[in-house]
Amino acid sequence: MVLNIFGQIVKQQWLWLGEKYQYIELDQFNILPNHIHGIIIINPIQTNYVGTGRDLSLQRDDKIKSLSELIGAFKTTSSKLIHQLGLSEFQWQRSFYDRIIRNEKELDNIRKYILENVIKWNQDINNPKNQ
Repeated sequence: MVLNIFGQIVKQQWLWLGEKYQYIELDQFNILPNHIHGIIIINPIQTNYVGTGRDLSLQRDDKIKSLSELIGAFKTTSSKLIHQLGLSEFQWQRSFYDRIIRNEKELDNIRKYILENVIKWNQDINNPKNQ
């Protein structure tokens, strides 16, 4: 998949998540014309503050964001940059699909799915070549 300028923004903002939030690790990801797949590993042990959940919520700078907040930050920042480049009709779907990965086998299977998903774009009903 060769990313256009908008796909490059999506990639840039995906990578920005890993830089901005030190307690997450970005694993396998793939950007397609109509969606993105990615694995985010949240590791709260990497934060500088140790305390109870209530204590963590009171620490504004060290607060661990939920997955929804992380995806929200990604969508908001990428949308803003895409709109600034003139694609004002761009919008992400309202929600996202998430799954807790419980073991290495499942992680390997999901990584494989993400890598191979781009091959399925040729058969995707949203691919303009198929309409």
